[in-house]
Amino acid sequence: MSKLYIVPTPIGNLKDMTFRAIEVLKDVDLVLAEDTRTSGKLLKHFQISTPMQSHHMHNEHKMVNAIVDKLKSGMTIALISDAGTPAISDPGFLLTRACIENDIDVDCLPGATAFVPALVNSGLPNDKFVFEGFLPVKKGRQTRLTRLAEEPRTMIFYESPHKLTKTLSHFCEYFGEDRLVSVCRELTKLYEETIRGAAKEVLTYYTNKPPKGEIVIVVAGKK
Repeated sequence: MSKLYIVPTPIGNLKDMTFRAIEVLKDVDLVLAEDTRTSGKLLKHFQISTPMQSHHMHNEHKMVNAIVDKLKSGMTIALISDAGTPAISDPGFLLTRACIENDIDVDCLPGATAFVPALVNSGLPNDKFVFEGFLPVKKGRQTRLTRLAEEPRTMIFYESPHKLTKTLSHFCEYFGEDRLVSVCRELTKLYEETIRGAAKEVLTYYTNKPPKGEIVIVVAGKK
């Protein structure tokens, strides 16, 4: 029976791969991978020999219909990203929506995603929160930050290491230098670290110690 599986993969530590994820990836007819080279190493590690096809942000629009046709023909397909849960700041939404519109079953497995441990590690309120992903680089950035300055819930952002200090300086400017911030870097990996404090303090830390790796920023909401 045709079905699309959304399969989370580890964000760093391979031990975070679930038994069910391995089983699904072995059983499906095709694996859609964001980067087949990166995913090839993962599949090889777990002795998964299922055929792979590239599916990333630059080709997902033109591939959706062809993938839906494969599913309609009776294939089972799994979608994975380079790390974490697909469709969370990664390709996946367009294909999931198309499957639902075509009455094709979609099954999203639980598993690794970076923002949940970062939120819990922050020590900031997590009963209510808003996930913002990546801020706009230029157009719309000021508007977004101005709006978020009034957000009362804890906010979660993804950021690249070379843009972290710029983003933290904008948080100081729009949210205030005393706004509490937690920066999680390299989650589940060997050099994982979490730096917590006022926005100004965290900015000073990373100005003096340029960061590397994947980054999640958790910011307290407005009191």
